[in-house]
Amino acid sequence: MLKTFHGAVSALSLSIALVPIAAVRAQENTPTPSTAQGSAKTGPNSTFTGEDLFDLAYATDPQISPDGARIAYVRRQNDVMADRVLSSIWMVDAQSGEQRPFAGGDGSAFSPRWSPDGSRLAYVSTEGGNAQLWVKWLDSGEAVRLTGLPSSPSSIAWSPDGRSLAYTMLVKDPAPSLGAGPSNKPEGAKWAEPLEITDLVNFRADGQGELTPGFEKIFTISATGGAPRQMTFGKYHDGGPLSWSPDGSTIYFSANRNANWQTDPLEGDIWALNTGSLGLTKLTNRDGPDFGAQVSPDGQRIAYAGFDDAGRAYENTELYVMDRNGEGRRILTEDWDFSVDAFQWDADSRGIYVQYDERGETNIARIALNGSARTVVEGVSGGGLDRPYTGGSFSVADDDTIAFTGGTATRPPEVKVRGRSGSRYLTTLNANLLATKTLGEVREISVASSYDGQEVQGWLTLPPGYQEGTRVPLILEIHGGPFAAYGPHFATDNQLYAAAGYAVLSANPRGSTSYGEAFAQEIDKAYPSQDFDDLMSIVDRAIELGVVDPDRLFVTGGSGGGVLTSWIVGKTNRFRAAATQKPVINWTTQALTADGTGYFGLYWIGSRPWEDPEKFWTQSPLSLIGEVQTPTLVVVGAEDYRTPVSEAVQYYSALQLAGVPTTLIRVPGASHAITARPSQSAAKASAILAWFERYADGWEPSDAGDASDTGEGQ
Repeated sequence: MLKTFHGAVSALSLSIALVPIAAVRAQENTPTPSTAQGSAKTGPNSTFTGEDLFDLAYATDPQISPDGARIAYVRRQNDVMADRVLSSIWMVDAQSGEQRPFAGGDGSAFSPRWSPDGSRLAYVSTEGGNAQLWVKWLDSGEAVRLTGLPSSPSSIAWSPDGRSLAYTMLVKDPAPSLGAGPSNKPEGAKWAEPLEITDLVNFRADGQGELTPGFEKIFTISATGGAPRQMTFGKYHDGGPLSWSPDGSTIYFSANRNANWQTDPLEGDIWALNTGSLGLTKLTNRDGPDFGAQVSPDGQRIAYAGFDDAGRAYENTELYVMDRNGEGRRILTEDWDFSVDAFQWDADSRGIYVQYDERGETNIARIALNGSARTVVEGVSGGGLDRPYTGGSFSVADDDTIAFTGGTATRPPEVKVRGRSGSRYLTTLNANLLATKTLGEVREISVASSYDGQEVQGWLTLPPGYQEGTRVPLILEIHGGPFAAYGPHFATDNQLYAAAGYAVLSANPRGSTSYGEAFAQEIDKAYPSQDFDDLMSIVDRAIELGVVDPDRLFVTGGSGGGVLTSWIVGKTNRFRAAATQKPVINWTTQALTADGTGYFGLYWIGSRPWEDPEKFWTQSPLSLIGEVQTPTLVVVGAEDYRTPVSEAVQYYSALQLAGVPTTLIRVPGASHAITARPSQSAAKASAILAWFERYADGWEPSDAGDASDTGEGQ
């Protein structure tokens, strides 16, 4: 996924019919996917298939009770009837692992948050209709819906005395108007919809579509119900997370309340809201984002994250502390070359637990107030299911017991707990499925880049039953971001490709996170930079290891990986076929049509498009179209606003005109999260495999005859 800073059972609409997947086999004992149904089946199918996506479940957002005895977590389960991921809240005993459903039997439930005394749990549920704020009493099991809101609440935070809850919510404004339509509409007449008018710089957001006019505001409500009270006002977005002072007199939040908030996308400050007078005090004032304020348990300090805005596309997020009044600001991570993700105060107010990524893996460290850091948890997982991204979540009890999501390359995220005796799993959400499936082994590899010798790390997912010394076809699968990282984490795409007989290479070229700030900044204002050299080097390493057939190479990737896929086929013909997913093809149109209008041009290229059009063009994959000779599939979500559909269409049209075999796939209803629905995730992977199989024996320009792909295959 291309990031700005801290961002349906429908048939695929294809211009050709998908050919059946004939897996590329490199050894006789590689399992062949069974297509037999019902009584025709002779036994269980040990191969991971697209149908298995509906049986997967994984854990997110584990929230441990203050006393460390119980953990409420969100279970995300693919539902075959709804073809959606459904969320429910489960409660698990931190000692025995015994668990039971808590909320979400009728609708989705998420965002569980413990009351300070651990007697109640607040959460958001769609039971009965729209998302609303609920509270359940643990002793009686009674649940009460507190709100009847027009918009979904978020950033839930209990007051220290447990009597109130704070949350944020969109307060809608009327849409702008200009003039008026005719007023003499006859009774029963069917006129067109009224004009759509906007005056926002960013009027669309990926995953949300057209934005409803309005602003995010802070509210409080009694924990036993009643009328909500709006706490902040004005034409600014006041965002979470929210943090109460121990005496309940102040709520801390982050916001960009400057006049140019629409065109300064990274700016943000920590604000203090007086809960009595509703007065606001600005506590930070540097050029750059400050966010995530958390008050220490003793009320003396505020921890927050941020960085100085130097106009670069990537900066490590640093951890800071300051006094409650905003004085005494100092950085804790100046000599710690990792980017801070989530964080939480230790109950003794003498340290802060921090989640961070290192070399493709996610860990938790405790950072003392003198800046010293020690890792306390390894193996955090949960960046997503389709591809092996870093990520996950955690929470800490008063006795320092840590609940977190953890998994492996062959195990989706579970609830784990770390106590005095170490870390252990509490859930086995996919035990039955994984017991019957043979998954591809994942191996770490690394190489010195041919460009400058910098280490490039990656992971090879092997076909199930792989025999040592056998060469198999390779899919180079490139991550998005590009400021993100792959690691040894479970990935459905990789396992589906491996089940079809391919080795899958997930690599972290320069620009990837988790290798220090300097490595990520290597691509600043130069992307794609030398990522091509890095990726070719690690492909060559996989060949050198004797695993990969050098004559059967394929490449795909999404978002930033789509950029690099399109760049690669403009630089080399060594890949038999490619599939570019949700790519950026033309940086001028990306900068002016994506949902980060104020961001992409300045931070990624260094100017507005009209100020340096040549630079925008030379860094665009479209500039290399005349060199492309690789059959290239183009895939995009039909409602993608991060890398808009127009980017994919430009590339598809250019390939057609250049006489390169191509096909365009638009995933109906899908945003930039192109695989949000299980059936579409399976169908997308199947389409890519079918495309690669079609061109497994290669293609020469003379084979085409004209500029279009007939769909018959060569």
